[in-house]
Amino acid sequence: MTRAASLGLLARGAAMTLAISAASPVALGATEIGGARLEPVAYADLAGWEADDHAAALAAFRVSCPPILDGRAALRPAAQASADLEAACRAAMDAPRADASAGDSGDVARAFFETHFVPHRVIPQPEAPFGGRGFLTGYYEPELPGALAPDARFATPLRARPAGLVTLAEGETRPGVDPTFRAALPDGAGGFRPVPDRAAIEEGALDAVAPPIVWLEEPGEAFIVHVQGSARIRLADGRVLRVGYAGRNGHPYTSIGRLLVERGAIARDDMSLERLLGWLRENPGEARALMRENASYIFFTRLADHDPALGPIGGAGVPLTPHRSLAVDRGLWPYGLPVFLAGAIPDADGREAPLARLMIAQDTGSAILGPARGDYFVGSGPRAGTQAGLIRHAAEFVVLLPRRAEEAAR
Repeated sequence: MTRAASLGLLARGAAMTLAISAASPVALGATEIGGARLEPVAYADLAGWEADDHAAALAAFRVSCPPILDGRAALRPAAQASADLEAACRAAMDAPRADASAGDSGDVARAFFETHFVPHRVIPQPEAPFGGRGFLTGYYEPELPGALAPDARFATPLRARPAGLVTLAEGETRPGVDPTFRAALPDGAGGFRPVPDRAAIEEGALDAVAPPIVWLEEPGEAFIVHVQGSARIRLADGRVLRVGYAGRNGHPYTSIGRLLVERGAIARDDMSLERLLGWLRENPGEARALMRENASYIFFTRLADHDPALGPIGGAGVPLTPHRSLAVDRGLWPYGLPVFLAGAIPDADGREAPLARLMIAQDTGSAILGPARGDYFVGSGPRAGTQAGLIRHAAEFVVLLPRRAEEAAR
């Protein structure tokens, strides 16, 4: 998600432009991926493995399985799941749910992972960023006040996906559209035209085809929703409206946090969500011009039938689970792959605690590039946002590659 350790939460809005690898799915026996070594390791050598809540990890894994087994298209396509990962999913879905009241749910879940997966430490090249270690940032689902109609307070729209919008895969083009753009619109004459950039959209270029679905209070808040890709909007009558990603205009993404750091407006070590929003509020004229330097623009849809108890929908097309869902490089890893993280991360108050947690790959992000790069889903609301902004830490990544189906069945 980030180009620098202090800008971790500022790049989710461009999550749809990554090239997807055409290589075969990563499988047991692989020794390298994306320039990093894959080194088999015993579960007994993973510090903190036994103490983790494996039942929670298994519940998140099961959420990933129906699309894998049904062949359902992901919202943001990722590397292909292997036949062995599909077999692990079938085993997970067929297995009886453990009786938590009997105190055996954790043991049963841990046995499931140890039976069906083999851990492999991901070891980046020594010259890779972050000293050859993995790198972890955090993201969250904003919760903001809003309205279904504009007024003096709520005047910044989130817009619906334009009718006819075509999303282009890496390398795919349309006549009349810059080949670096990843989206196009019909031109009304049987051809295509580029989708307007952020500035043009804000000036009304798509008013007729991309109507507002909800109105927010501040342009900076709307920008953060674009970056995160989803939000909970609190209406005046007490209802909470969920909005989720529905497409983008296909223009390249530019991190405004990076621009502020490069221009000396905010020190790199001081960059956080609160500091960024504060700067945008305190400098409204400059903020408008700054945000328009990011030509990328995100469209949204109302998630009317989405269970409010569930997290937002990730790139895999399934609800995210706080502290169990991980965004990964979708050009390298398939959705549903378990990843054990080891290191330390802060809470919302900045207190660091050891991290030894089994995550499930269920999302992606524009700057989540590389085999040992992840974005940790913290949850929803302001404190989740605070914690997400503080997570920019080195971490050890251990991917659990599925055993061959016939071996796991023994």
